[in-house]
Amino acid sequence: MSLLIAALALIAPAAGAQQIVGDAIPRSLTGQPGDAARGRAIVANRSVGLCLLCHSGPIAEERFQGDLSPSLAGAGSRWSEGQLRLRIVDGARLNADTIMPAYYKTSGLQRVARSFEGRTILSAEQVEDVVAYLASLRD
Repeated sequence: MSLLIAALALIAPAAGAQQIVGDAIPRSLTGQPGDAARGRAIVANRSVGLCLLCHSGPIAEERFQGDLSPSLAGAGSRWSEGQLRLRIVDGARLNADTIMPAYYKTSGLQRVARSFEGRTILSAEQVEDVVAYLASLRD
């Protein structure tokens, strides 16, 4: 088991190790493209991503959707994959007043429960899945 953990540490970048270029993280966190179907499931899941708490989106089966933040419809037309990635990883890098949580960040956070310290909300693979889904949403 410890060999598996060591291998995963070598292939998955540490949270916070991404290169930010302008308003984007141009490279995949995993080195692989995400899966849009898994990303849609994460966005719709009220226990994992919680995206629809604040955003609305083209997920008709989810009746109660947020209106505090921009609609996710057409996100792929408005932002590149790299721009979407930075917004998910740490939106505060673009807007210090955002209410959106940093989904792939472990340092510089406040009021984190001890059981969640050092852990990201989403894994690198989940971030890439959400990026793939949002990038597919074009008007």
